[in-house]
Amino acid sequence: MPSGFVPDPSSATSARVVIRISPMAHFATGFVALGLLALVPAFPAWGMALLVIPAVLSVAIVRLRTMADRETVTARTLLGSRTLRWDDIDGLRFAKSAWARARLTDGSELLLPAVTFATLPLLTAASGGRVPNPYE
Repeated sequence: MPSGFVPDPSSATSARVVIRISPMAHFATGFVALGLLALVPAFPAWGMALLVIPAVLSVAIVRLRTMADRETVTARTLLGSRTLRWDDIDGLRFAKSAWARARLTDGSELLLPAVTFATLPLLTAASGGRVPNPYE
């Protein structure tokens, strides 16, 4: 089971999946904070303001996720979320970033946070087969 996968606890029969960033990523934000702390004595005027960066990174780790079930997919970003029906999605693609982008029927794209090629089987199961499983 990929890290970051959280089954929906509300129903044992629910096909809902939540794909999120691994909580282990908080260790990386800790190292960023330590590195930035070295700048505080050298630049006291703006060095403390730099410590906002690891805090924002930690909030992003907690917030960013993709939730999917048989009918809808929800992409939750740092400042909001967007829910779409699977019928509004033409397909998925992977650009230079590691996360998938949903190509919508209107021609636009929606970033699916934390969805990687390795988690596509989870979306296949949640979508009822609307997303093809590349491993089959």
